[in-house]
Amino acid sequence: MPGSRSTPPVIRSAADVNHLINTGRAKGGKSRAITIIALGGIFIDAYDFSSIAFGLHDIATTFRLNPVEEGVVAASIMVGALLGALVGGYLVDRVGRYKMFMADMIFFVVAAIACAVAPNYELLTAARFVMGIGIGIDFPVALAFIAEFNALRGRGGKVSLWQPMWYLATGASFVVLLPLYFLMPADMHADMWRWAVGFGAVPALIVMLVRHKYMDESPAWAAGQGDLHRAAAILKNSYGLEVQVGEPDPNAPVVAPTKPAALKEFRRLFQGRYRVRTIQAAAVSALQSVQYYAVGFALPVIIASLLQQGRLTSIVGPLIFNLLFGVVGGLVGVRLSDRLGSWKLAMSGFAVCFVALIGLGALGQGSGIALLGIGGLLGLFVFFHAYGPGAQGMTIATLSYPTTLRGVGSGFGQAMLRIGSMVSLFFFPILSSALGTGVFYAVAVAPLLGMLVLAVIRWDPTHVDVDAETDEQPDAVRARAGHAESNDRSTTS
Repeated sequence: MPGSRSTPPVIRSAADVNHLINTGRAKGGKSRAITIIALGGIFIDAYDFSSIAFGLHDIATTFRLNPVEEGVVAASIMVGALLGALVGGYLVDRVGRYKMFMADMIFFVVAAIACAVAPNYELLTAARFVMGIGIGIDFPVALAFIAEFNALRGRGGKVSLWQPMWYLATGASFVVLLPLYFLMPADMHADMWRWAVGFGAVPALIVMLVRHKYMDESPAWAAGQGDLHRAAAILKNSYGLEVQVGEPDPNAPVVAPTKPAALKEFRRLFQGRYRVRTIQAAAVSALQSVQYYAVGFALPVIIASLLQQGRLTSIVGPLIFNLLFGVVGGLVGVRLSDRLGSWKLAMSGFAVCFVALIGLGALGQGSGIALLGIGGLLGLFVFFHAYGPGAQGMTIATLSYPTTLRGVGSGFGQAMLRIGSMVSLFFFPILSSALGTGVFYAVAVAPLLGMLVLAVIRWDPTHVDVDAETDEQPDAVRARAGHAESNDRSTTS
């Protein structure tokens, strides 16, 4: 790499820009703030998803919905998120991270207000669908920003921060509900969901303003488009790092920036070295989503039925589980990410979740001391889901592809996550009605399949510089800065 400590480094290609970021040469400045701001988008995503979960029963009563219509309301945001992830992931790579990052906030603000004042089932469903599109777009671009503004060492942990942020936001939705429970007359409790959902517009507006003030385009993306001067300006503005733009290396292959068709980009995910990575990321994302939405998203209903308590318990219970077990479990996973890697975290998390689900099925509703066991197993499930597969599905999907393919890869992982959530939200009520607490045995199939996939595909993107890979290299290039590991898991076992 040209340059020294006394003279500004010289960038002649996108590889030089990636090298500055991956090795930690470009650090400090606004990079930490940019990571936090990106996580702010994840907070809004999770808040909007979870804020309506508490009120689904009241929504069905208010609008006199039949079971199918109730399911459509619940699933509409998932369908929107699926569409947003697929289309948004492609657009993130094509038009840039920053433009999409700003545009998707409009979806959140407008949709949150529309949901809060929706006079009928049709408008509520449409607003939730629009909100889902915003979520589907925001998720892959937020994780791409985090990955592309942080050094390779510790990058996996920073990307995995999205998981504790998700649980923090889910808990926040119940924090909003708690004062409403005490301040609103009992005969107005059926409208609490409107206030909780509408409040989502407030953090969305704040994040939009902060993004406009502090965010910039990803320097890696700008360099990949051939605009090295813009990349240099971003490095100075975001990191305070002065660089010089040099003449291109005459011996380096010239790669002209292209804007390939969307279908071609998605096909790349299943070609060459990316095939097993995509299968693994898709499987972990979908299966962790199945188990989470069956248990985590349905916590208010599960707590109310298993612990046989009322409305207040269905607020306080999920609040405690999300903040105490979800946030803490996610932070423990982040702490161990650089040491253990994505594969070990996902595998061990799936294993404990499997045991917890089998235990919940065996205990049933229970009474007396058994209630403590049920509470403990629910906490164990939430903790290890957040610690392991909950975070690693999207972390693997984000870190397994180079900058030019990251948006599409992350978007596809997000799409698989949404498919898993739709499957879970559709079948969990049906199986729960038919099997009672035996439904947990059925849900346990998800982590079991997750372990089987991971046993076959042992790819781990932690410490791997995917931007340095070339078509001639059979294996991934591992960054040497601060790491002695050389075991590549890019092949199936």
